[in-house]
Amino acid sequence: MIAVGYPICRKPKHPVHKVKRWPARLTARQDSFYSAPATARVAQANNWTVPRCVMISRILLTVAFLVSAPVAAFACAGQLIKDERIHASPLCVPADPQRIVVMDQSFALGIGLELGLPIVGAPLNRMSDEDLLARAQAVGVEDLGFVTEPNLERIVALQPDLIIGFTGDPGLAESFYPMLSSLAPTLLDISGDWQGFYDILGGLTGQQDKVEALFADYSARLQDIRERVPETAVSILRITPWDFQVYTDTPGAYAPFQVLSDAGVRRSAYETAPDGPALKRPDWEELSQLDGEVLLYIVGGTNDSATSGRHEEVVGNPLWRLLPAVQAGQVHQIDPATWMEFSGLPSAHRVLDDIEHLIINRE
Repeated sequence: MIAVGYPICRKPKHPVHKVKRWPARLTARQDSFYSAPATARVAQANNWTVPRCVMISRILLTVAFLVSAPVAAFACAGQLIKDERIHASPLCVPADPQRIVVMDQSFALGIGLELGLPIVGAPLNRMSDEDLLARAQAVGVEDLGFVTEPNLERIVALQPDLIIGFTGDPGLAESFYPMLSSLAPTLLDISGDWQGFYDILGGLTGQQDKVEALFADYSARLQDIRERVPETAVSILRITPWDFQVYTDTPGAYAPFQVLSDAGVRRSAYETAPDGPALKRPDWEELSQLDGEVLLYIVGGTNDSATSGRHEEVVGNPLWRLLPAVQAGQVHQIDPATWMEFSGLPSAHRVLDDIEHLIINRE
């Protein structure tokens, strides 16, 4: 057994190292979450700054791992998790983690707090879900910065015994797993299945019964709504400062749109893609294909489309006014915290609230 400590970080005399770990490609699921264009997000993430002492620690940990690998391969002092939904499975994690850092401000933070995980750090910067932010702050979760620019020095200072993240993509997990796992055992979900993530964290904490009870209540409400949803076609659009985004009704859709589909809400033909992409980026001309009888749209959140004048520019455009739902007065702005920072069952229930109020009980 080789113990490796982390050197005390002092303010460097020279510029810190820059580590390029983020992939050049992001899935639609990550695109729904991160709030800048793909090129900007990659550039931001490629500029993660790492203190020199952390770099030294990574080298020491690598040496320790190589020396101890024969033992580690056959023994785990904590929990050994074997699950194809987890990157680098089988994974050895603490039996009773006490200091957890989460790497996303939606799924890992929301579901982790709901299940009572001892979370000590998370990227809280620019969160639009004020309720989740308040709950995190109430239990003393420290801010690690923005989700694409986490402060690794703060993570080291928090001395986590487990790091958790919901990446939803094997390539994304593989790109930054080496860095994170050098700081603490790291559990990264690569399935993109938000309901399955409850199962993983419930198993980690021994709260499978609580998870089953939570989903029993949700399933009952979902079935009730499904029986009352009309055949009305619904269009949904996200307005960002740089483009339009349509999250389609497709297998593997981003979580709130999975809920929408599970509730039986019918989308327009343009938005239904059984074998197509989970994300489309229509231009102004293609926007006419959002011909649902009801139009729900999202502005703001972790970007400034609600305050930069972009919102007014779009809704004042003559092409916007030609959309059938706009002409019929059936257009509604919906909460970006619910739809773009989906964080588990509380978010799913808010999606169902929107279905009830804006689709089932529409005037």
